[in-house]
Amino acid sequence: MEKTHLTHLTFAELGLSQSLLDGLNDAGFVCCTPIQAQTLPLALDGQDVAGQAQTGTGKTIAFLLAAMHRLLCVAPAPNRKPNQPRAVVVAPTRELVLQIHQDALLISRFTALRTALVYGGVDYEKQRAALGEKPDLLIATPGRLIDYHKQRAVDFRAVEVTVLDEADAMFDLGFIRDIRFLLRRMPPPPERLTLLFSATLSWRVHELAYEHMNNPHIVVIDPDKVTVDQVTQRLYHIESKDKLALLLGLLQQIKSPRVLVFVNTKRGAETVSITLNANGLAGKALSGDVPQKQRQALLGRFVRGELSTLIATDVAARGLHIPEVSHVINFDLPQNAEDYVHRIGRTARGGVSGDAISFACEEYVYSLPEIEAFIGHKIPVARVDAQILAPSMTKMPRSRRPRARRPSGVRRMAPTNR
Repeated sequence: MEKTHLTHLTFAELGLSQSLLDGLNDAGFVCCTPIQAQTLPLALDGQDVAGQAQTGTGKTIAFLLAAMHRLLCVAPAPNRKPNQPRAVVVAPTRELVLQIHQDALLISRFTALRTALVYGGVDYEKQRAALGEKPDLLIATPGRLIDYHKQRAVDFRAVEVTVLDEADAMFDLGFIRDIRFLLRRMPPPPERLTLLFSATLSWRVHELAYEHMNNPHIVVIDPDKVTVDQVTQRLYHIESKDKLALLLGLLQQIKSPRVLVFVNTKRGAETVSITLNANGLAGKALSGDVPQKQRQALLGRFVRGELSTLIATDVAARGLHIPEVSHVINFDLPQNAEDYVHRIGRTARGGVSGDAISFACEEYVYSLPEIEAFIGHKIPVARVDAQILAPSMTKMPRSRRPRARRPSGVRRMAPTNR
């Protein structure tokens, strides 16, 4: 599919290190996206930048290039210790950390830069050991990074570049105290390059920028467009009891190698997954309590096309760059308008087109006005007719239906005779 939202500015015109240009060329990146074209000249000149653009428009490559170019062109401090990284990228979720790491490896493959990862769930001692091997670039989630800092496994005094990715999510997920803790242990703003990127720059993010950055340049791409033009959106009004039949019917028509289905609860993800598999469609559930290794394995299968449908809660809504996701289906409308934007941003990435389909049932339709107000337009409504609904559907076996969990501390009461 043809890329449609690139500028005429090429990476070769930016004066980047040749080793980075070789990595970009090898990955097929030639021209900048708008957010890259407007932020990279500033960041490469050593100026702090707070950038806002729609999800999927190349923010990750922008801040990685700026950070890596700085590391390649400026000699490290001669007395730098092994546990002192030169650049730190902080992101709110482990999925986003892993995705940033993949992009970093892609564009730095012809450099000698060393990268380390820090995130929760796996490899505690392995990650701790990597921190002492003189990493140049450290990509981390806030919680575990603070844990290692308190153990003195990592020292921030040699940090030259600081990046905050998805800053709005830091607030939403309650990480802002952690972010301020980390920033206060790094060199002061005039002594480091600080880059902040987000799909939305709220007043809270602006406050953070002005508190911990050095006269940042605010770069906003298409402020009136919170969803990219390449996403075709449509909405079905449907009763809850018919949503599975509609989903099955659509998936049978789409026949795509990669469809991402969003639900609001872990139990909902399990229900959809079991029902799809009972009807001959391969689908797996991805939720917050899936073990990290299993989560990475699922994502790997999905990326390779071995798994056609991934059913996810909002744990997968931010930061995942999965190529060629043709359709995003909101089986449940999100209850937060910004989550809608992040969900549908999993398709139409890198300038290609994609489809976003949403179901508005009686339980979640109440969030529709807020979503439409946030994106600035009505979502086109499509008609539900018999041709779309799956003509026959194998119902989920009762024995496999997810059970509602009894709250901890609540005991089952013995039946009483009345």
